[in-house]
Amino acid sequence: MTTTDRHSRSFRVAFAALLGALATLGPFAVDTYLPAFGGMQVALPATPIEMQQTLSAYLLSFGFMFLFHGALSDSFGRKPVIVVALAIFTLASVGAALAGSVGALIGWRMLQGVSTGAGIVVVGLAGMSKERELPEAEKKKSVAEFNFAKGLRAALFSGLMSSAMGWGLVGGPTIQKLAESTAPVTSRTWSGMPVLVVVLLGGLLVNVAWCLHLNVKNRTSGDYRKAGAPLAGNFVFAAIAGAIWCSQFICFKTGEPAMGQTAYVGWALLMACQILFSSLIGAFFLGEWRSTGRRTRTLLAVGIALLIFTAVITGYSGYLALT
Repeated sequence: MTTTDRHSRSFRVAFAALLGALATLGPFAVDTYLPAFGGMQVALPATPIEMQQTLSAYLLSFGFMFLFHGALSDSFGRKPVIVVALAIFTLASVGAALAGSVGALIGWRMLQGVSTGAGIVVVGLAGMSKERELPEAEKKKSVAEFNFAKGLRAALFSGLMSSAMGWGLVGGPTIQKLAESTAPVTSRTWSGMPVLVVVLLGGLLVNVAWCLHLNVKNRTSGDYRKAGAPLAGNFVFAAIAGAIWCSQFICFKTGEPAMGQTAYVGWALLMACQILFSSLIGAFFLGEWRSTGRRTRTLLAVGIALLIFTAVITGYSGYLALT
């Protein structure tokens, strides 16, 4: 493949799409079945604590095996590890769909967690390969901006906040039922709005607290009164960004009732599309992978393709469980 072929628009788009899809495997395997907790609890049957354990078992095995997927890929190669992990994940998904007891479901979910991290590791390896192929000037810039401690703290905090938001949305049906039964009665289409108000209000408070913390730390509180500061423009663009960000959840909650029994895939599709299209924009419009070579882009493409396939298997397994 020539340099021109590697830098073609179609190749960049396909490669970025594949990486984005691969990166969503872990969240997809979690978010796909969270909205079906209530139905599974009745069907198995199981207690709320036992249903929560199915999620804990998945996350525990996922986190544990995440430590070893990189070493396994270095020892046996990326492709064999991905193929084996995909086979295990497919088997576990079918097993989870056919589980007749909560104990069996916990076991299959643990097996899913063991295999899920392999795809994400391939994405990480693609990123590492990309960094190696960057021009020296860009490498030096990346090294200058690198701060492991800050990155680790940001990752932990972001993970905790994302988990808290997920649990808030899972607990939403109780609020929705109140909205649908308490005067003035809210239609089923819009009954999810009170849930978003409660959950997103928490996000707003966290962001306000962080902003005030930075103002105090950097001594920038006076900037709000500084002459010539583009306050109006900043507020307008912040409002537009916030409206766009909130609109995704509004569309999600208003469309959920119309999805019927397939509503369990709504959140997973939302998260998958976010990563997928952000990757496409990065490759198609911003040229983030323009300087990379064939090996790096192949890793990206293979990873995304595998994630799309496993996401379909996960969604279909949830459908089988409901039927």
